[in-house]
Amino acid sequence: MGIKPGQKRDKSPAFTAALVGNPNVGKSTVFNALTGLNRHTGNWTGKTVDHAVGYMRMGKKRAALVDLPGCYQLEPTSPEEVETRDVLMSPNIDCAVIVCDASQPERSLNIALQTLSVIKNAVVCFNLADEARKKGISIDTEAVSEALGVDVILSSAAKREGLKELKRAVFRAGERGRETPAERPEIRPMWAEAERIAEKTVTRDKDAFGARQLRLDRFLTGRFTGGAVMLLLLALVFFITMVGANKPSALLERGFDRLLDIIRGALAPAPDFVTGAFAEGGLKTLFKVISVMLPPMAIFFPLFTLLEDLGLLPRIAFNLDRPFMKCGGCGKMALTCCMGLGCNAAGVVGCRIIESPRERAIAILTNSLIPCNGRFPALTLLIGLFLAAGGGFVSSLTAALWLTAFILMSLAAVLGISKLLSRTVLKGKPSSFILELPPFRKPRVGEVIIRSLLDRTLFVLGRAAAAAFPAGVLIWVLLRTGAMGHIVAFLDPIGAVMGVDGVILTAFLLGLPANELILPLALMLYGGAGSVSAVLTANGWSAFTAFQVLVLMLFHSPCMTTLLTVRKETGSIRMTLAAFLLPSALGVTLCIAANAVRQLILLI
Repeated sequence: MGIKPGQKRDKSPAFTAALVGNPNVGKSTVFNALTGLNRHTGNWTGKTVDHAVGYMRMGKKRAALVDLPGCYQLEPTSPEEVETRDVLMSPNIDCAVIVCDASQPERSLNIALQTLSVIKNAVVCFNLADEARKKGISIDTEAVSEALGVDVILSSAAKREGLKELKRAVFRAGERGRETPAERPEIRPMWAEAERIAEKTVTRDKDAFGARQLRLDRFLTGRFTGGAVMLLLLALVFFITMVGANKPSALLERGFDRLLDIIRGALAPAPDFVTGAFAEGGLKTLFKVISVMLPPMAIFFPLFTLLEDLGLLPRIAFNLDRPFMKCGGCGKMALTCCMGLGCNAAGVVGCRIIESPRERAIAILTNSLIPCNGRFPALTLLIGLFLAAGGGFVSSLTAALWLTAFILMSLAAVLGISKLLSRTVLKGKPSSFILELPPFRKPRVGEVIIRSLLDRTLFVLGRAAAAAFPAGVLIWVLLRTGAMGHIVAFLDPIGAVMGVDGVILTAFLLGLPANELILPLALMLYGGAGSVSAVLTANGWSAFTAFQVLVLMLFHSPCMTTLLTVRKETGSIRMTLAAFLLPSALGVTLCIAANAVRQLILLI
């Protein structure tokens, strides 16, 4: 049938397929490969919380693919399992794509059998075939297909192996339409049936690769070696960031100063108010944000993503599981804290993987105690200027150790506040959960660099830049009208008790839209020309002042985006207010205590 003039072509998909599978089987990688969407894939349990929808094509045919959360079973014991089960039972789903781990077929076959009890029209994809070959594992796909009654495809989505065959199988299944059992299925464990099928269809050679991985896992998660390796890795990442970020930041600062001079000259004929608000307010703040943030983020995020791709972050979470359980929280908080290092709002959303409402509330309230990416540039800059000044290898090493110490301080705060909450307003027993250690994987370095620069560095920088320019204009106007002087003067006595001044407190208040703004706003409020170090030193900063500001950088109210996310996730204004007040109260208390100790030492 042809299309009449003026008539729009029907773009609705021919069918809708659901993507199902355990965590860490490369499900999201399969989704990206089939649809072309660049969905970020995290190498730890529970990273994918919401489902995404993409579209795949074969010739002129178009179909929708729904990426469901990774789960170990369809018995509804967690939000992920409830969501997956409900979507599969929906009449809107025509077929299922069940992604299994070719290197661990017995475990994956359980969810495959459970899925086929809900929807018979499906395709089974044994992904990670390259890792299975390294372990000496081979799967007779024809025998599995005969046992399950569906097409079975062997693939390695990261290397684009078997994708054409998988796509053809999915379109064959989708065009057949939905097939469901005659009666509503009773979802039950099928481990015995999965093992029976695996015994007949899977063969194994000598597993030298698996033995090496086991020895490495024992070392990385050992009682004594695990924590030491974790700290060394953290310090190494910070050291590389410190060494690499200093010179680019200085070059950017000098370059932007020259550009600002050119812009001032070009705006000379304009009224002073327009020139001041645009150049001295908006642009100057914007340039400070970029020069302070861009270099450390461009180094830190790729390194952090490489650790994620290698499979090291789940081992770090494993090492932190016991401390979180002892503090009355949930071991999954180790995962949400890792997410918080990127963005606290993402960490709050990630708390959905925690089934217990009590433990989820603890995780949400403490996530902002972990410094997000918006705070890292200011942390690295101030440490480099005041606590590890001088330049060279020794200074960079000292700076890396200082930053590691501050991160450990934030982790200690999370554990301490979790224990306090679990023994007072959020009492209860900690729950158990499954934390899987995925196999070590060779990182895709080029993809990691591009993904981290686009998904993290430029995204965060763009968000900060969007807030920096209007914030700079507002501060310039407040300074010009004299209103800012009254605000700073009002906060000066409070700051004095904390070992800082009113300008610093004002910058923290005005930086509520984005943490990235705090230090540039403080520099603008101080005024004056020269480098960051020169401006801060001229306004009375010492190593102790920098230390107090670093403490406040760790412990202050989360940004507006995170607060809005808390409100959305909890539906509670009280929880949102608690998320605002808890870190702020901790930071203020620590600063007052440190300043009191300093004053006492000076008196003695």
